[in-house]
Amino acid sequence: MSQWLKLVARNAFRHRLRTSLTLAGLVIAFLSFGLLQTIIATWYAGVDAAVPSRLITRNAISLTLPLPPAYQKRIRAVEGVKAVTYMNWFGGIYKDPKNFFPQFAVDAESYFAVYPDIQLDEAARDTFLRDRRGAIVGRKLADRYGFKPGDVIQLSSTQFPGTWEFVIDGIFDGREAKTDTSQMFFHWNYLNETLRLRSKSQADQVNFFVIDVANLDQIADVGQAIDRTFRNSAAETLTETERAFQIGFVKQTEAILVSVRVISFVVIVIILAVMANTMAMTARERLAEYATLKALGFGPGYVARLILGESVAIALVGGALAIALTPPVAAYFGSLNAGLLPALTVSGTTMALQALAAVLVGILAALVPMRRAAGVRIVDGLRAVG
Repeated sequence: MSQWLKLVARNAFRHRLRTSLTLAGLVIAFLSFGLLQTIIATWYAGVDAAVPSRLITRNAISLTLPLPPAYQKRIRAVEGVKAVTYMNWFGGIYKDPKNFFPQFAVDAESYFAVYPDIQLDEAARDTFLRDRRGAIVGRKLADRYGFKPGDVIQLSSTQFPGTWEFVIDGIFDGREAKTDTSQMFFHWNYLNETLRLRSKSQADQVNFFVIDVANLDQIADVGQAIDRTFRNSAAETLTETERAFQIGFVKQTEAILVSVRVISFVVIVIILAVMANTMAMTARERLAEYATLKALGFGPGYVARLILGESVAIALVGGALAIALTPPVAAYFGSLNAGLLPALTVSGTTMALQALAAVLVGILAALVPMRRAAGVRIVDGLRAVG
């Protein structure tokens, strides 16, 4: 066994230039595969982070159509509802159009009851609740722009007219690592009061309600009861779980995600073709050596295992380098696209897929050369010119 391993190691790096170029291709391919899989996983992060006990109530016709904030009291009165809050998407731009990050106008008093995963120290929370123009920002967002408590920032909204001024009252963290801390929250009352002066037609409206249900077993019944409450009203509702609500967003870009997933596997197929060509060239050059091994008494299986071992070894080295590089490269791209991809974190599953892809590429690339080398006759092999 030790002799076989020595031969595999020596053969794998005999042609250093060819091996180096092959390794470079493998690293790029497996790294690209890992990054694309990470992007897909990040896009589904909102789905994975959804809390089972939360419901989302929106306009039954479309999410773009608003609901009256007065619905909050009626929803709160539904049996099984523990807490309810509401919010509006703001769509603000900070200094430059490329500086995009999520902002929501929220009912501050009820928001923290529904979202206990938002961790904010008590002093900052009290300041935020008292400050009409106050806002809180997530830790990642604060780190990205250098926001700190007391800063005054201005946003121009893509949905609401004028320039909006906010005071950063606090920086929040997530109770769990998957909590998105790249968002900003401010008072819905500030938004609404200003809209009454600037754009009355947009005032007194909310995008959706978020409901915390007391008993998880009753979540379906509570959702149906809420929708029955507003049946035949001017603005009927559609209530669904937070997970279903997030999936609805993801499905809007499902075609893009499918394309990205397909591309990630196409990259592996391409590098498989490159690797197979490399191993075919290697086996063809060494036919005389394989014939000599057979003449010395080594069987076809031993020769085939040499080729397989060399192919898998090269693929695994390339895969290991790619796996090691994926987290820092993903973090770098995540910092460049923090607004679009706030939590570009490489999962263990992605790394496992990269490792599996490396093993498969190594095995599949060796199949044809193995068969040819194992079947070569000693006379024909000794005639071959490398």
